[in-house]
Amino acid sequence: MSAMKFCRECNNILYPKEDRDQKVLLFACRNCDHQEVADNNCVYRNVVHHSAGEFTQVLQDVAGDPTLPRTKTATARGEEGMTLFFVCCNPSCGNRWRE
Repeated sequence: MSAMKFCRECNNILYPKEDRDQKVLLFACRNCDHQEVADNNCVYRNVVHHSAGEFTQVLQDVAGDPTLPRTKTATARGEEGMTLFFVCCNPSCGNRWRE
């Protein structure tokens, strides 16, 4: 993936734009009418360089959050690369584990 692209006409940044008629990705200037066909369809890439456990925190009061889903059954393991965090909602327990 390339870095930021700049307009050849006015040196402003080029933004990704879809050409719906020809079904191609373009980079267009918002200042002038300059457009370029993208050489790659990747617009954004996020590469994580740390393990999930390094920065993952489970808040102490997460068990009392009414917006989080609840389950009474154990679930199967997820796909590789995905970690599920579980917290017991019983205030006297508070057990935490992950799969």
